[in-house]
Amino acid sequence: MAREKVNAVVAGADDVVLCADTTVALGRRILGKPEDEAEARAFLNQMSGRRHRVITAVAVKKGDKVWERDVVSNVRMKALSADEISGYLAMNDWQGKAGGYGIQGPAGALIPWISGSFSAIVGLPLSETAGLLQAAGMKVWA
Repeated sequence: MAREKVNAVVAGADDVVLCADTTVALGRRILGKPEDEAEARAFLNQMSGRRHRVITAVAVKKGDKVWERDVVSNVRMKALSADEISGYLAMNDWQGKAGGYGIQGPAGALIPWISGSFSAIVGLPLSETAGLLQAAGMKVWA
């Protein structure tokens, strides 16, 4: 999806375009952005007490050249009570978030363990993105 996004942008030869996309995978099932609270509740119930993967793809384009990177992180969600799920959903923090949660907000209290990149779970793997931008000729630290 990140590649599709970056290729959809019309840009000049010297322009640098950055796009990213995050997917939550529970086993073989992809948990996208929930359409409503009921679907967000179902996602949280499915992830409760289990590990899932968060895959964030980043693509950088300059001229006709595209650099890409996928970052996979493993996340464990604690076993959630009905009250915890209802309380989280009432905050509306689930809206617009893959898997129905954002680790950088209140849902961080539901995540006791991760393996991988915290920034990739948030939605933009900073170290890898910096490397892609440098490959495209940008001075990241200037």
